[in-house]
Amino acid sequence: MTVVRNPEILFRRHQVALEHRADGSMLMRSIESLGEYPRCMGESLEHWAQATPSHAFILERTSNGQWTGITYSSALRRVRRIAGGLLQRGATLDHPVMILCDNSIDHALLMLAAMHVGVPYVPVSAAYSLASKDFIKLRRIVELIKPRIILVTDTKRFSQALASIALLHRADVVVADSGKCNHELALSDLETDSYASLVERAFQAIDPDTIAKLLFTSGSTDEPKGVINTQRMLCAGQQARSQQWPFLLQSPPIMLDWLPWSHTFGGNHNFNLALRFGGTLHIDDGRPIPSLIGQTAANIKYVCPTVYFNVPRGYDMLIATMRDDIQLRQCFFSRLQIIFYAAAALPQNLWDALIELSIETVGAQVPIVSAWGSTETAPLVTDCNFQADLAGVIGVPIPGTLLKLLPADGKLEVRCKGPNVTPGYWKRPEQTALHFDDEGFYKIGDAVRLVDNAHPEHGLLFDGRVAEDFKLDTGTWVNVGVLRVTAVAALATVAQDIVITGHDRRSIGFLIVPNHANCRQLCPDLSADTSIGDVLAHPAVRSATAAGMTALKNLGGGTSSTHAATALLMAEPLSIDGGEITDKGYINQRAVLTKRATLVQRLYAAEDDMVIYITETDQFANTVKP
Repeated sequence: MTVVRNPEILFRRHQVALEHRADGSMLMRSIESLGEYPRCMGESLEHWAQATPSHAFILERTSNGQWTGITYSSALRRVRRIAGGLLQRGATLDHPVMILCDNSIDHALLMLAAMHVGVPYVPVSAAYSLASKDFIKLRRIVELIKPRIILVTDTKRFSQALASIALLHRADVVVADSGKCNHELALSDLETDSYASLVERAFQAIDPDTIAKLLFTSGSTDEPKGVINTQRMLCAGQQARSQQWPFLLQSPPIMLDWLPWSHTFGGNHNFNLALRFGGTLHIDDGRPIPSLIGQTAANIKYVCPTVYFNVPRGYDMLIATMRDDIQLRQCFFSRLQIIFYAAAALPQNLWDALIELSIETVGAQVPIVSAWGSTETAPLVTDCNFQADLAGVIGVPIPGTLLKLLPADGKLEVRCKGPNVTPGYWKRPEQTALHFDDEGFYKIGDAVRLVDNAHPEHGLLFDGRVAEDFKLDTGTWVNVGVLRVTAVAALATVAQDIVITGHDRRSIGFLIVPNHANCRQLCPDLSADTSIGDVLAHPAVRSATAAGMTALKNLGGGTSSTHAATALLMAEPLSIDGGEITDKGYINQRAVLTKRATLVQRLYAAEDDMVIYITETDQFANTVKP
């Protein structure tokens, strides 16, 4: 296999039009029109089952560590039979299919079967069932969608979650084939040929406006919102991808991915990319957490992917592992054509490290690209289909999507319109109305800025959430999104992530989500069972934190909006139930600041033994209070 890494060959760049309007807003779009796309994603499955019937579609590890999978032809055969069972059991638009478990072949088959006959597929983050303590969000979702089928891997593992919703539905609870015991209903038990003609009629009746999925946003204090994803949204997004990344049409991707299908990145972008381009998707049973990153490393050595997708936290852990594992580096980069990050900004230090490792390993830089969007856009709105000069560039509008850029408090708020945008929220007309303006643009809530005002084709930079930014009591604006990325890079020895404080305060403060593994490495004198609270109180950890804060201050020239005067390392984990964090590790700044208001107050107290301070001297010398 010849590995192509030249961005000029991999990608196709488009000219961009930027129109200035009388009200001060701008409209930005790609000159290239969106090409024709299938009426539904099921057409891609039908196509590949005929064109490459024996090609591997999805593979996963079994309990004994062996890889097993399904081909495109076997997937279509089972999808049709399971779809018959769904119709037999009364699954409909108003009583859809809900899946509570993580990614698996059984999950994929039920997902595709539901969409094959126009029944909405509702994947619910496994964290709501397995990590939650109160199951409030799960209960509210069940009450809203009234499912007819609920899939779990096994009833024992999900027993508490199932008990919490038992009185809220009349669904059949289905277990994965591997988890069946006694007389439980397994996925294979749904399969039937008796409804084959009805399945075919239902499939032919699907049109681009048919609801394919309901994806629930994480939420914080708000009720979870079910984002309607139509077949048009899914297919239009993949058509745009084909026009941005033409290499996919020549070389079906070989993928390894852990990102959950309950989220738009893993489900709509990555899973659908494998399906649309006839690729092979290996389900990664690892995760970017200390206990499972080794499993991801082992899987990379087996797969040697041609394209790789992850969130910044995933790359952070993977880079640290690759530095100590030459074989992992060689397998990761050997066939890799692109490195893709999304869902959060990639700190520049991680960007630089990926370039360094790729050149060191294969003698060339593997292109690092990104994109931008949301659950409501399935997910692509912009795409960086070129090699940018630095991290944070989110590219240009994809074909068919129109952006509106509005000046707002010194920023450019961005809104979007196109076939990839949701028609609204499930049974929430009032929420739908709030999220669209009078011209029909979706108000996504983010801000951007042009890399080069004179050359819009150079793309956009993500400029944070409009609602997250705040002013210090001096009237100085703080750009939370930009500061967070810079701060995480400066404090990489101790910080996994950072929450920014300082609204109406004299200075900025950091609530630091610690990197437990790194912090423990700084304290070789402590035993492995030392509590995390004692680790974070160790002088070495506090000194490293202060040093990072001082470096950040130097970087910004001491300007009050570019560094923190105080910081506090949080020992208590962020809460999924409290809306502080999602199962992918994304942090809701507003929720953390609300729920940890006491910690925020401590950052601005006159004296606090756990708060880390840096001095305000010209020399920027760091000081850790005893």
